Amino acid sequence: MDERTLHIRKAADYIRSIIGDRTPEVGIILGSGLGKLGDSIENPTVIPYRDIPDFPVSTAIGHKGNFIIGTISGHTVIAMQGRFHFYEGYPMDKVTIAVRTMKCLGAEYLFVSNAAGTCNPDFHTGDLMVIRDHINMMNNPLIGPNFNDFGPRFLDMTCAYDADMRQLAFDCASDMGLTLREGVYLAGTGPTYETPSEVRFYRLIGADALGMSTVPEVIVARHCGMKVFGVSVITNECNFDSGSSEFNDGDDVVKKADKAAATLSGLFQNIISRLPQNGSRG
Repeated sequence: MDERTLHIRKAADYIRSIIGDRTPEVGIILGSGLGKLGDSIENPTVIPYRDIPDFPVSTAIGHKGNFIIGTISGHTVIAMQGRFHFYEGYPMDKVTIAVRTMKCLGAEYLFVSNAAGTCNPDFHTGDLMVIRDHINMMNNPLIGPNFNDFGPRFLDMTCAYDADMRQLAFDCASDMGLTLREGVYLAGTGPTYETPSEVRFYRLIGADALGMSTVPEVIVARHCGMKVFGVSVITNECNFDSGSSEFNDGDDVVKKADKAAATLSGLFQNIISRLPQNGSRG
């Protein structure tokens, strides 16, 4: 067996030794400042990343560094309070190790969230943007020997973000009286924020929101055969010119994401409550 796969299975076995016969159906990745969504999980078991064999730890602002296993609306979930970023210096197999670990534990759905800047002038701070598609400006996490135990060598990404789940999100938002945006997320390596020239270029090629995460996890989730739903919390409006007096600040991004956490939590709970129960999937 591939040594990388051994690390993943070792991590899954450790988590299983703690959670027993509970089988997570839904994996959730909580981005910068959004870790409080974990408070909505019932009967939680918290497992710090540092306790899991061969697992990385989160170093980014606003990332607590825990798995939380519990239930939401009768569905067993496993949530990441904080993710791993390429800019932290981790190789892509470590950036995405949690997704494959969640798959090994039984998760069939992946909900991803992030804090992002907008380069769409119609979007504003505080908006929630359902991710329709993405543009990858990072390394592809499938470069290198293929993880044959998880998926194919060549992966189609035409429908990376599940259309039925996106429609379900808008149905839930309508019931909640919540307005959602929809758009394209572009992932760069970070940790620098974009220059005004880059912002103008990214907008020109079709991006609506800019960030430093999510895409590697989505690629790996699709490689594993998981259905993906993603949301960006718009935490700042990107600068289109060098004369701007509004500068990007990591602490401020976390604060703005924190304000949106309750709304995003309600949306995720509502969507999860409408997923098929175990054993009734088509």
